[in-house]
Amino acid sequence: MPRGDKRSYIDKQKRQAEHIEEGYESRGVPDTEAERRAWATVNKEIHGGKKSGSGRGTEADTSPSRKGGRLGGKAPASRPADERTRSAKKAAQTRKRRAA
Repeated sequence: MPRGDKRSYIDKQKRQAEHIEEGYESRGVPDTEAERRAWATVNKEIHGGKKSGSGRGTEADTSPSRKGGRLGGKAPASRPADERTRSAKKAAQTRKRRAA
């Protein structure tokens, strides 16, 4: 089987990767990089393709999915308040322009 072949993945894993990829794309990550990261996350959680048979495999580790949310607040908290305010106002202006 060639590298990058996704045939050994079950439908659930394919759906997970698609959902994770959409999340990365919504944050501005390029399509190819988002796809690569999504499959890397699925592989880390599920430990690669699933094998058929009763009781085979290991339990899924969902820590990679939780990791991103926990890291979110650390960087902004270390910046001064006036700098955070300035960047928040700039983001609000950008959203307003896109909506119009």
